[in-house]
Amino acid sequence: MQFFVSNVVWDEPKIMLKYRSMVNEDLGDPDGALIFDESGFVKKGDESAGVARQYCGSLGKVENCQVGVFAAYASRHGYCFLGGQLFIPEKWFTPEFAERRTKCKFPEDLQFKTKPQLATELLQEITEQKTVPFRYVVADTIYGNSPDFMKAVESMTGVTYLVSLPSNTLCWLKKPAIFEKQYRYKGELRSKQVLKTPEQKPISFETIAKNINKYFWYHRKVSEGTKGPIEYEFTRKRIVLSRDGLPEKEVWLLIRRTLGDDPEYSFFISNAALSSRLKFFVWISGIRWAIEQCIEECKTEIGMDHYEVRKFPGWVHHMITSMLAHFFLWHIKLRLGEKSTSRYSVAA
Repeated sequence: MQFFVSNVVWDEPKIMLKYRSMVNEDLGDPDGALIFDESGFVKKGDESAGVARQYCGSLGKVENCQVGVFAAYASRHGYCFLGGQLFIPEKWFTPEFAERRTKCKFPEDLQFKTKPQLATELLQEITEQKTVPFRYVVADTIYGNSPDFMKAVESMTGVTYLVSLPSNTLCWLKKPAIFEKQYRYKGELRSKQVLKTPEQKPISFETIAKNINKYFWYHRKVSEGTKGPIEYEFTRKRIVLSRDGLPEKEVWLLIRRTLGDDPEYSFFISNAALSSRLKFFVWISGIRWAIEQCIEECKTEIGMDHYEVRKFPGWVHHMITSMLAHFFLWHIKLRLGEKSTSRYSVAA
């Protein structure tokens, strides 16, 4: 089994294409959602492909681990993984790691890519295959902050996204006026865009959130948790994002905060239609639970994090096997006619 997983040559692209076709047969829906996230796999040694001291989401701290970037799919019929890639830290591509790269059977054309770049590759691959329909894309802060990832999402016609951004992200509540300012640089006449009113500086998401009157916060139940209902307060505003001190795109800002006297805030932006209701934003902000469920179920029920392979192909093959096993359970569940627990209900 170890030889089969680590050393036998698999046709991974063909396997994934067939797998996604099966996902479409059971779970495919035009209103489906793609969700992107990462997960860590704790390791003690330093010989496994891509292992390093890095942030491990499952532990919530920096630890010696491997990290995978994953794409999941959720629809009214259920949820499952659609793909995953191993994140290789940049130091693994230095001359000092040449021997380890050989031992771990790194593909010759493998190059360093950031987590958002890996997610972008997954997104483009799933889109180009046209096997699984989707209407929504949801991602965490690391991907929402990536120009590469956002450019790929925004280039898709008819796709609505909701991505997280940090609290210190700058924006305006109204688009500021700008003009072309001419200046000379080494005798050459040049021009640049500047704010017409320099005092009209952008403000942070956190500043906006803390200055919103309590009457504009709306208490909503997101879902039923194991310890009772999961509830937050929400509000939304139209904003203009700031890039390099100048206005960029106009989007929706969704702000979510926990209940209580000392709330914690979460911030999301979306290209949803102007007519979108708060109910829609509350719903789509909760869709990320699907990939969290995939990770939890695969680690606790499938053995996704229980492997002894060290080579790069072995990690890829183990993840494919885990995804197939998880989907098989959904397939049997649907065939037996059991009620879906996906909690996926599209909001108008």
